[in-house]
Amino acid sequence: MELQTAYERYAGEVPQKYMALYLALREAIVGGRVAPGERLPSSRALAAAYGLSRGTVNAAYDLLAGEGYATGGVGRGTFACYAPPGEAAASRDAGSAPPRLSAWGERAAAAGAPPREARGWAVDFATARTDAAAFPAAEWHRAVYAAARETAAGRADAAHEAQGCLPLRETIARHLGRTRGIATTARNVVVVNGSAQALALLVQLLVDPGDPVVVERPGYGGIRRAVLAAGGVPVAADVDARGLVPAPWNARLLVATPNRQFPTGAVLPLERRLALLRWAADADAWIVEDDYDSEFRHAGRPVEPLKSLDAQGRVAFVGTFSRTMYTELRVGYAVLPDALLSAYAALKRLFEPHPTGLVEQLALAAFMRSGAYERHLRRMKRVYSRKYEALSAALRERLGHVFETRPQDAGLHIYARWTGTRNAYEALIEACAGRGVTWSDVSYERDGEWLCAAAFGFAGVEAEAIRHGVETIAEAEAALRERG
Repeated sequence: MELQTAYERYAGEVPQKYMALYLALREAIVGGRVAPGERLPSSRALAAAYGLSRGTVNAAYDLLAGEGYATGGVGRGTFACYAPPGEAAASRDAGSAPPRLSAWGERAAAAGAPPREARGWAVDFATARTDAAAFPAAEWHRAVYAAARETAAGRADAAHEAQGCLPLRETIARHLGRTRGIATTARNVVVVNGSAQALALLVQLLVDPGDPVVVERPGYGGIRRAVLAAGGVPVAADVDARGLVPAPWNARLLVATPNRQFPTGAVLPLERRLALLRWAADADAWIVEDDYDSEFRHAGRPVEPLKSLDAQGRVAFVGTFSRTMYTELRVGYAVLPDALLSAYAALKRLFEPHPTGLVEQLALAAFMRSGAYERHLRRMKRVYSRKYEALSAALRERLGHVFETRPQDAGLHIYARWTGTRNAYEALIEACAGRGVTWSDVSYERDGEWLCAAAFGFAGVEAEAIRHGVETIAEAEAALRERG
């Protein structure tokens, strides 16, 4: 009875019947209502009880098996194989003293403090979102079903490698060669659990405590946290309207976003790219190229990544699918120079002897091979370009007197410099939050001066909400100005 209630609840939340059944069964297994080793109802019995087709039930069972909650096969039945932690262990853990961490653990805990609790806003201009409504869910689900069946049937053994499943690494290498001019093979591609993991592993591999590491200012905070966790010393590199400013740094590692600087959106010109490569060669240093969100271009021609210009094997290229597919797909990759490959693969193997999210990896490989991925990119470029134009025009017309923006060739957010005081900017953030509108605050301090700026993400916001959000900000700013 509890299972049926859970199924009906999920059926009202998700459109796919197989997914509602999967979620209900997973809830029962994880919650301990189905014991480890207990046999689940046959597909025929469950289909008859819930008025479903046997294909729908089998799809749910395949997904349970692919995610590790159940096991079984044709003619043998399906059995739960997830063991919830015991109450005794949980009680013992709850009463124990705080653990004594290693020096690395202390640094990681301090650097990786969780962000402020997220809240549900009426209009959220956060940068880490995509347009879920425009995603080709049906095509993707077919790829996931097929991958789940393949793993459940035991036909994916060759894909269990620490570097990630081979079919996906091969398709990534081909895609980068065709679209970005990066000449690589599957051997040099490592699939990771998002680009943040790729960056953290590279920093851990290359940085000793006390080592200087060059990071952009302003820049992605996750890079700085990874450096601090490794005991490194962040060295701020200035960013201007043309991106990162090269300098003769005394360091052996630079982490940069040259293709679309985060958060300013500046694109690094060729002469600066070549200057960075010369610096790396002269200083015997490494460059980590974080390709944040340059896939979606609104104008101009695609730029050449540093990796495509790297003749001496000094650049590690990091990318992610969470921006091009959907936010919750935690699949990223690193393309490594030969000199780093063996050590990086060993480090990845230490933390993950077998790849996580194997179903998603296999599904993504098939999705890319079929041409669906590139069709999706072409369609989303049109969708996002329309949203970019709408937000850009609204910011100029309604907020151009307080926010300074400039045209962006690519990406999924608009960088806007605040032209007023810091107190006025912080008051506007608070006032807009009270009205249900928020954005990513990317303010930073330089030479004792606080530079206030916003990153307005538009990918996950509908056109009407974009207009409403900007209008709300304008009204709040006018009210604050009148109040003095």
